[in-house]
Amino acid sequence: MGTYFQSYREEISFTVSTNRPLTLYEFNRRLREEIENALPHRYWIIAEVSEARVHHQSGHCYLTLTDKEPGSKSTLTAQARGTIWKRQYQEIASYFEAQTGHPLRAGLKILFNASPRFHELYGFSLDIHDIDPTYTLGDLARQRQETITRLQTEGLLDQNKKHTLPQVPQRLAIISSPTAAGYQDFVSQLGNNPFGYAFQLTLFEASVQGVEAVPSVKAALSRVALQRQAFDAVIIIRGGGSQTDLLCFDHYELAAAVAQMPLPVLTGIGHERDESVTDLVAHTPLKTPTAVAAYLVDRVNEFEASLEALFLQIKDAATALAVAEERKVALLAAQVQQRTNNYLHRRQFQLECQTRTLSDKPQKYLTSEQRHLMCEEIRLTHAVEQLLKQKEVKQQHYLLHLETNSLKKLETGQRKLTHVEHCLQLSAKQRLQNAQLHFQKNQQRLMYGAKDHLKIKDHQLQLLEMDVRSHDPEIMLMRGYTLTYVNGKLLKSLDQVAPGDVLQTKLLAGSVTSKVTKTKEPDLFD
Repeated sequence: MGTYFQSYREEISFTVSTNRPLTLYEFNRRLREEIENALPHRYWIIAEVSEARVHHQSGHCYLTLTDKEPGSKSTLTAQARGTIWKRQYQEIASYFEAQTGHPLRAGLKILFNASPRFHELYGFSLDIHDIDPTYTLGDLARQRQETITRLQTEGLLDQNKKHTLPQVPQRLAIISSPTAAGYQDFVSQLGNNPFGYAFQLTLFEASVQGVEAVPSVKAALSRVALQRQAFDAVIIIRGGGSQTDLLCFDHYELAAAVAQMPLPVLTGIGHERDESVTDLVAHTPLKTPTAVAAYLVDRVNEFEASLEALFLQIKDAATALAVAEERKVALLAAQVQQRTNNYLHRRQFQLECQTRTLSDKPQKYLTSEQRHLMCEEIRLTHAVEQLLKQKEVKQQHYLLHLETNSLKKLETGQRKLTHVEHCLQLSAKQRLQNAQLHFQKNQQRLMYGAKDHLKIKDHQLQLLEMDVRSHDPEIMLMRGYTLTYVNGKLLKSLDQVAPGDVLQTKLLAGSVTSKVTKTKEPDLFD
């Protein structure tokens, strides 16, 4: 301990005896000069943006840049401040978002071109001159592929697709923000479907975009899982927002939670170009909330169509059965008639035979037999007529029932066809009006955007011209400043000169040559 303080006092004593102490400003100024001399160029650097903030008054963008250990998400190995000045920020930010689909924000890994800067008051920072968006795109694609590979390795990629979606899914658990436009469109389209189908919707509120989306949607999925007996399917929907808001659906934790849901999951989260990882693990991925609503209506409609086809099959089978029964009745009637005729012929033949063989019997016996024969004939004829009337009544009843059902189905089909035709006409008119309004808005936006862009560029050129003029050496000389050289080098400190050296001072008009006779160190106590 004593040895340390002794060596420290000796070091201080040596410093004071050989050179005067420096103020912090002087030390920082020398440090700035050393950094500028040692690192005079611009460098391409890879770092992760941990914070991005645009100053509203100045328009400058201030970044906090970090580097982490490979394979670690929390252990920092380096950190620095970065600045994108206002004159470059608009151009860099616009180009970066146009190429990647994401604004410059925290969490992105970027490849940027920067020059080091050290300020006496604010310390070390990096002036960012350009950002390469292709590196960020590659990093996002790599993270997405790593998530898909992990899900596939863990057997979660197709797990939710193994659940069976009911033919008529009507009890639906909706995970969305209640104020999202996509949710309103979804509810409206289901409630106003042209077939009048009824759906039971239960909303589980969640944030579906931004940093809070992953824990919020996971919590909503957990609540649905606890009530899974009350639902047929889970639907995750969102609408509107930027492409950046969809990055949460590529997160591993959210995708894994969707894959392990005990119910089939349908998604409509607004991807028009690419599928998110959540779409890949979902049972049925669809593009938009309205597409999910149309899919559910079509699925129920297909079930109804299958029922109608089954009814037609039953109707055809009943008609065929009635025709067969009618043929059986006609055949039975013909058989009864034929048997009756045969019986009468036999009885008549027997009577004639008895008449010929028993002609000697009393006339009374013959009369009795004739009466008995007539009664039998009347009884048989009456029985045949009753049987034919019953069969005819049944046949008419079958025909009347089939005719009534056919007319009802025909009227129902005509009403549905008229309703669908009316809905298609209204939808076509509305889409045409929306397309015209969208075209007019884009035309005006393009005209105003072009004018504003030209104004901004013209203002930037004027500022750049003023900046260049303010640093013109001739203007500096006109203000009274001079440049002093020693041995052909610009004089910056007393360390460069000694008594006897020749100095050359450059003025606005001409120069002065002088000789050093004495140097004086600045006195701290002056």
